[in-house]
Amino acid sequence: MTTLLLIIHVTVSIALIIIVLLQAGKGAEAGASFGGGASQTMFGATGAKTFLSKMTTAAACVFMLTSLSLAYFYGKPGSDSLMPDQIKVEQSAPAQPAETAK
Repeated sequence: MTTLLLIIHVTVSIALIIIVLLQAGKGAEAGASFGGGASQTMFGATGAKTFLSKMTTAAACVFMLTSLSLAYFYGKPGSDSLMPDQIKVEQSAPAQPAETAK
């Protein structure tokens, strides 16, 4: 179950990065706001949502759900760890101070 969630999480992360990079920024026409007629695009109403905007919202929701699910499953005591062969600290008697030679 956690492996499937991890695969979905990584896939959605990569997809979210690609979707965001494909979108044009809102400040793309910032130069037009200082005298051009297209100044409403920067500060005005956004208008209808584009397909990429809807995809960004959907991918962000899936990303958050998989993040919370993975945190829940890996936060339980006794769950498998992502880190292989963690170093175990042995509890032994306290170390005796070294004797000084005279």
